[in-house]
Amino acid sequence: MRYLPEPEHRNGTIAKTAILLINLGTPDAPTPRAVRRYLEQFLSDPRVIEIPRALWLPILHGFVLNSRPKKSARKYARIWSSEGSPLKVHTEGQARLLRSHFGFQVPMPLTVDFAMRYGEPSIAGTLARLKSEGCERVLVLPMYPQYAASTTASALDQVAEFLRKTRNVPEIRLVKHFHDHPSYIGSLAGLVQEHWRQSGRPDKLVMSFHGLPRFMLARGDPYPVECHKTARLLAERLELADNHWQVSFQSRFGRAEWIEPYTASILADYARTGVRRVDVICPGFVADCLETLEEIGIEGRRIFLGAGGAEFHLLPCLNERDDWIRALADIARQHLAGWVIESWNPQLERNRAEVSQNRALARGADV
Repeated sequence: MRYLPEPEHRNGTIAKTAILLINLGTPDAPTPRAVRRYLEQFLSDPRVIEIPRALWLPILHGFVLNSRPKKSARKYARIWSSEGSPLKVHTEGQARLLRSHFGFQVPMPLTVDFAMRYGEPSIAGTLARLKSEGCERVLVLPMYPQYAASTTASALDQVAEFLRKTRNVPEIRLVKHFHDHPSYIGSLAGLVQEHWRQSGRPDKLVMSFHGLPRFMLARGDPYPVECHKTARLLAERLELADNHWQVSFQSRFGRAEWIEPYTASILADYARTGVRRVDVICPGFVADCLETLEEIGIEGRRIFLGAGGAEFHLLPCLNERDDWIRALADIARQHLAGWVIESWNPQLERNRAEVSQNRALARGADV
């Protein structure tokens, strides 16, 4: 079948609007088998690995997927909670709180859901369900503050693939990035200030972002520029001197040269040169995950303390903070312009729908 089955379409139905939060994804369990399934999907994405398929796929299936899942599963097991994957738990919580926020603020039928680019719930499955529930307008909001082809564009690829297979497509709007949105910067600053009120200030604040192969910059990816802008705006909001904060990049994979400086190197160098306390924040992640909790919280701590540092603090991601949910609502509202009407009257809308159905029936039309 060329197109997916369509839900029943009825005349006079009140159209719903949805906000779809999209995050990267997670294995279903911290086991080698589950991690292998996840990595196969993730590392098969040409947006993530730009090596020609004929060269990369034999390496992926012949080596990477036979060696990496076991190691990665041990790392996932370190940060797995009783509720499941932290990334999924926090993303689901953000969607629930944003839905509740709009439920109090917006009289129109507006819902919020979430999906994962890799793993479950899938983007296609979630969009199909939203359509079946009567959502004719969808705001797609990838949860990546800084745009990169390997993250934001990959998520939008999946949305486009769903639309390509859909006969009656919904209206779609896309949020490209929010790296410099004042409410996002404000929520980051609030997180840092709250931590410092409780624990005092560090000698250095490291702002660690996910890395990217350097060749992607030469091909036009704006990601590192947006990372540096986020960091600068946050430092300005915190009124930090230039020598009190540092941008770095983490999560290297493979042998290619990646964006520098590397977080691991920065942490080791600071400890060796007498920096006693380091705080690390990961502004590119809005929900705690393997890259924050394990790579920075466990391995980063080990590197800094092992090189002679005295005190290491990983700040949590924004997760379900009230100021972040309000910021997320601000970002969404800007892109919902014209879709959300504050004066919308549900009873009046139901009356209009009923009149429309009755007129269609009077003409002998299918409703």
